[in-house]
Amino acid sequence: MAVAKKDQERVTYAWMYGQQARKDGKERVVPDWAEHAEAWLQGFDGVPLGSEPKPVSESLEAEFDEGAVVKLGH
Repeated sequence: MAVAKKDQERVTYAWMYGQQARKDGKERVVPDWAEHAEAWLQGFDGVPLGSEPKPVSESLEAEFDEGAVVKLGH
């Protein structure tokens, strides 16, 4: 899904403000003004911007049976 440039900039700034809040020793509480709270929290937690986990498709899960998963665990 495409995100408008202005929205992407806002997400980036919210993330940067979250990072700065952590560095400044502030609490992990999203400010009232933060319209992109998730990005602020990711910045605060040190999660790299744009690294949201992608969901695993059901077809991929179906490809792995328990035996294959056990083999990968070694």
